[in-house]
Amino acid sequence: METIAAVLLLLLGGAAAQTNASEPTLDDWIRATEQARQAAVHAEIGSSGIPMIEKDDPQPDAPVIRGVYATAHSAGGSRLETLLRLLDDTELNSLVIDVKDDYGYITYPTQDPALLEIGTAKNIIRDPSALLSRLAEHEAYPIARIVVFKDSVLAEKRPDLSYVTPEGAVWKNGRGESFVNPYRKEVWEYNVQVAKEAAKLGFKEIQFDYVRFPEGFENKADVLAYHKDERKRIEVVADFVKYAREQLTPLGVRVSVDIFGYAASVPAAEGIGQDFELISKYVDVISPMVYPSHYSTGWFGSNVPDAAPYVTIDGAMKDTFKKLEPLGPFQPIVRPWIQDFTASWVKGYIKYGKKEVEDQIRALKDNGIEEFMLWNAVNRYTEGVDYDLE
Repeated sequence: METIAAVLLLLLGGAAAQTNASEPTLDDWIRATEQARQAAVHAEIGSSGIPMIEKDDPQPDAPVIRGVYATAHSAGGSRLETLLRLLDDTELNSLVIDVKDDYGYITYPTQDPALLEIGTAKNIIRDPSALLSRLAEHEAYPIARIVVFKDSVLAEKRPDLSYVTPEGAVWKNGRGESFVNPYRKEVWEYNVQVAKEAAKLGFKEIQFDYVRFPEGFENKADVLAYHKDERKRIEVVADFVKYAREQLTPLGVRVSVDIFGYAASVPAAEGIGQDFELISKYVDVISPMVYPSHYSTGWFGSNVPDAAPYVTIDGAMKDTFKKLEPLGPFQPIVRPWIQDFTASWVKGYIKYGKKEVEDQIRALKDNGIEEFMLWNAVNRYTEGVDYDLE
């Protein structure tokens, strides 16, 4: 208030001088008040043009997170014990578990009447409370992964929430997957309701994945039938993230978003609706997927980025911090996904093992990043890795 008052006095002094009046008029007061308001907003926005959001960490006592991905089948089956031994025997301390998977199935026996009515639960994790208790025994930080807009199950049940082809069928990509429409508030509410239930079960963080439109959507948007409004795709995706955080923060959980790693290295991906800086503004944790295998020839000076894990991660992290710099103290925690799998489909690929995983971790540490998560789709992680590299 003192700053605004000072600005008002300065502005009013200027206004009085311009009008050659000894006393400011009502119009002077109105004009000066608006200029002061804009100055205050500009001070909060900074050079990015994005209003800043105060971030009080809902998990201030959380450890430095180093985790691995676990499917619902792994978390709800015998592989859980293998993963817990991995955490017990290493510096890893977290499991990222599917509670809504890549098909769109809710993976636990939901008790929510609205979710039950939709009929998308598959009950892969039969006793989620017992699972959370088991994780607590091993001091494993539980993160609930929710795949948001890639949702074949909901799209099939509710075509009105998806994209429809000129022939009247639900659109599918080349892998036979369907997406639901980020413009539909009902889709937001559905996913946030799953997240709220996960929070009440005891998950400490909600990690949203596939927070985007389908890849290449800009090439098909004009031929598909779907609900939309005047907002750009990057705006509607960011609006979902903002809504989700507003709904979930009061429950004491962090909100994180997985995002394409290259989104930090390019302007906003208008086609799929991912703006790295805009999404980061609203989350507690941003998790760029910087798998070296996902970068094509030429990235960071490498003919085969997959064969240069240190160089690729190093370049990706430098771009990430450059992209987040305008957010200043409002930056989220940066916790990347890194690669613990061999990408045999990449021309010139190399086999990933202990050295390749450690090269990625070393590149993170050299850029001041201590948190990370390892991805392996079948949850088989390399043995003997030094995850601390002290």
